[in-house]
Amino acid sequence: MENKTNLLATRPHFEILDGLRGIAAIVVVIYHFMEIAITDYNKNFLSHGFLAVDFFFCLSGFVIAYAYDTRAENIGLLQFFKLRLIRLHPLVVIGSILGLLTFLFDPFSDFYSIYGFGKTALLFLTSSFLIPYPVMPERYTNLFCLNAPAWSLFWEYIANIFYILILYKLNKKVLIAFALVGAASLIYIGVKVPNGNLGGGWGGQNFWDGGARVLYSFTAGMLVYRFNWIIKNKLGFLGMIILLLIAFLFPYRDAYNWITEPIIVLFYFPFLVALGAGATLNPSKNICKLSGEISYPLYMTHYPFVWVFLTYVAVIKPAMLTLWIVIPVSVLILIMLAYLIMRFVDIPLRKYLKTKFLL
Repeated sequence: MENKTNLLATRPHFEILDGLRGIAAIVVVIYHFMEIAITDYNKNFLSHGFLAVDFFFCLSGFVIAYAYDTRAENIGLLQFFKLRLIRLHPLVVIGSILGLLTFLFDPFSDFYSIYGFGKTALLFLTSSFLIPYPVMPERYTNLFCLNAPAWSLFWEYIANIFYILILYKLNKKVLIAFALVGAASLIYIGVKVPNGNLGGGWGGQNFWDGGARVLYSFTAGMLVYRFNWIIKNKLGFLGMIILLLIAFLFPYRDAYNWITEPIIVLFYFPFLVALGAGATLNPSKNICKLSGEISYPLYMTHYPFVWVFLTYVAVIKPAMLTLWIVIPVSVLILIMLAYLIMRFVDIPLRKYLKTKFLL
């Protein structure tokens, strides 16, 4: 029992990287509101906010390699899947439940009358089990029409499956080859997609773009760990926040996105992970911890309410001045809701599942 407990124990965290994950999650939430409020990306100050997903993938590759490279063989396939499911899937289901509730009770739309019980049930079940089901043109044929961000969890699961089956066994040279294939795929997407936007993967029309994004960024994160590209520095949490925000606030221009976005994803994000892993933690340890803890709940619970915001804007057509009040207030409320869900639902549920199925 003691050996098993040691194998399943969580390794010490890189606190600043945890903190940056939370900042990136907040950026995603603001970006999802802003892309509805200002549809012209060239006029939107946060048009590159979708690149936060690529940062998540890179960070995930680093963290998974750090946590499991030395013990994947001993943990085994089944236990690894249990660990990842217990960590990730409760919030997939919670997000699906919130998505179903907002689907049924959105005061500005009545999609249930269009789709009926059968399709609505399928929307919920496929969302809960992460089975892509892009059937709603009213929601841009998202892979998961009740909770759009679940698309990245679908690809995260694929990356985790490949990790435990193949990737952790590969030497550095083969892993570099995988990363190069991913990099070439991203560059191709940047050239072929109008305006060079790398933000695909979320819908039926750009499904395989998600595979390219996770292939490169996840393996790049693994390589940062494998090569020990940890850059010691004294930037602290605030300095790292500034560097991260540069990637998202970088001006969006149709003419050269095909150059700037691949540079950010291919080089800048792995560099930030290397810096974040080596940054000296200042007195903001508790803030980093809370930011990291709330990042995933916030990411997985905010979008059902963004769907309501979308129909609100379409039906009510509020003035921009009104939206500048609605959006910040909504973001703050969603952060508080994510904290409550984390504190009173997700953490107790994961503790119960660990006790029942692991220990």
